[in-house]
Amino acid sequence: MEKQKISVRVAGKSYTLVSSDPPDYIRRVAALVDRRLSEMELASGLSSQQASVLTCFNLADELLKAKDENTELKRRMQKMQGRRSDRREQE
Repeated sequence: MEKQKISVRVAGKSYTLVSSDPPDYIRRVAALVDRRLSEMELASGLSSQQASVLTCFNLADELLKAKDENTELKRRMQKMQGRRSDRREQE
């Protein structure tokens, strides 16, 4: 897909992003960031900058945990597929 410009609003500010992802997907990402940032600001009483950094840490934490889980699930799946192949060879 060709890169295109998509305008989004996060924390009341407009940003123009360039991406090859579908515009609806980029808007979903922006909406998630906006929501999580608003939640952090309301819950913590931190400054916008501090809330932004903490929100980034939280999102990065979720991303890394999801990647680790994905890697583990792939490893398990490969192991199970290997066992299936071994059984078929024995028959």
